[in-house]
Amino acid sequence: MPELSHRRRMLVLAICCMSLLLVSLDNTVLNVALPSMRSDLHASVSGMQWTIDAYTLVLAALLMLAGSTADRVGRKRTFQTGLVIFTLGSALCSLAPNLEALVGFRMVQAIGGSMLNPVAMSIITNTFTEPRERARAIGVWGGVVGISMAAGPIVGGVLVESVGWRSIFWINLPVGIAALALTARYVPESRAPRPRRADPVGQLLVIAVLGSLTYAIIEAPDRGWGSPLIAACTAVAVVALAGLIRYERRRVEPLIDLRFFHSAPFSGATVVAMSAFAALGGFLFMNTLYLQDVRGLSALHAGLWMLPMALMCFVCAPLSGRLVGARGPRLPLLLAGVMMTASGVLFAVFDAQSTNALLLIGYVLFGIGFGLVNAPITNTAVSGMPRSQAGVASAVASTSRQVGQSLGVAVIGAVLAGGAASAAGAGAGAAGHAASAGVAAAFIDSARPAWWIIAGCGAVILLLGLGTTGRWAQRTTRHAAALFEEGAPSGQTSATAKA
Repeated sequence: MPELSHRRRMLVLAICCMSLLLVSLDNTVLNVALPSMRSDLHASVSGMQWTIDAYTLVLAALLMLAGSTADRVGRKRTFQTGLVIFTLGSALCSLAPNLEALVGFRMVQAIGGSMLNPVAMSIITNTFTEPRERARAIGVWGGVVGISMAAGPIVGGVLVESVGWRSIFWINLPVGIAALALTARYVPESRAPRPRRADPVGQLLVIAVLGSLTYAIIEAPDRGWGSPLIAACTAVAVVALAGLIRYERRRVEPLIDLRFFHSAPFSGATVVAMSAFAALGGFLFMNTLYLQDVRGLSALHAGLWMLPMALMCFVCAPLSGRLVGARGPRLPLLLAGVMMTASGVLFAVFDAQSTNALLLIGYVLFGIGFGLVNAPITNTAVSGMPRSQAGVASAVASTSRQVGQSLGVAVIGAVLAGGAASAAGAGAGAAGHAASAGVAAAFIDSARPAWWIIAGCGAVILLLGLGTTGRWAQRTTRHAAALFEEGAPSGQTSATAKA
């Protein structure tokens, strides 16, 4: 790709950020609308989980395919295709007559979404080649997540109360059309010099792992953990995962290239992404139910309560990008781990939901932590790797985010399934008023294990921030990059890896 002027690079960054805003705003707005959608479509808690996880599952399953396809057929072309499909899927979601149709149309959205964020990150990586400039660009990219989190609850609350939940999908249409037109004019085409071939077997195994595992977690509270269907889904997930690892190690051009994981920072970034987004998915899902079903707040008022968390994300994301550019990823990761752990512990031990002051402090701490974590994830995933592999590397990082969010919603939704349902039923007659102290106490008790899960996710981020950012870790990144340059097979032996 030819060297672009500074102005043109900024335009490319802005266009790529539009795609991130499109996808991120859709997710944050959707969370605020969940109670209204549940009432209108007569859905259960598990039904609402599926409106989120149907999207994130398909997204996670297709991200790596989209990244390798973009490297092969062209990143601009793939990006444009994703914009068209996502915008069309949004229009279909707004017309969904029932829950089943909505879940299906969310899957259409996800097919388009899989071609947006990882491909956009690959475009950014190939546009900003200087490490510090790239880190700052990624910080701006992370700031867009903060913008969407700040605007999403308010925009969603206003739309749900004034027009209805279907309108939350309408806002994607003008943004998608504008991004499509700007991409055609300003974004240059680029491809990997040696793109990999398609891996349909690996793709099917990824779908089997993610789909069966998530289905088992979401449906187990209703069907029972010992039911034959849940046991069969769990077995399918285990067998498919074992088969995926074995199969991918033997392929010359695998869907999941194991050479990336010879880099300790890359492996750490993958686990950090899963942990951070599992915490985020569970946090948003749990607090949406709490604020609207237990406290009896409207969609708009619930959005306003979530605003301190969102504003902290908005402020800290670009700050994190600058810190990564100036000092590396360790400090932002350590701070993120401490803040997210502290937030989880505040809720689990000190019942932060019992008072307004503690609730706000818990939201602020989580917002700071999540705002700091995104830039080091993305930067670590693509830094030190050959530019020709940027699409696949960023797709692995994006897949980790979506897998984490899917599992976070599934696991924490399962934990809340009993307690949240009873709290919602008891608080149904208290619309416009605070729910009874008994209902609030019941929800707090049922949510305590979920908050410990979120605290545990923060602790994982803290430990990996310490363990995967030192000199030894940087040596493993150089070794992983050398494996690509030398053309070593994906299933590199441990003996060679130690050389």
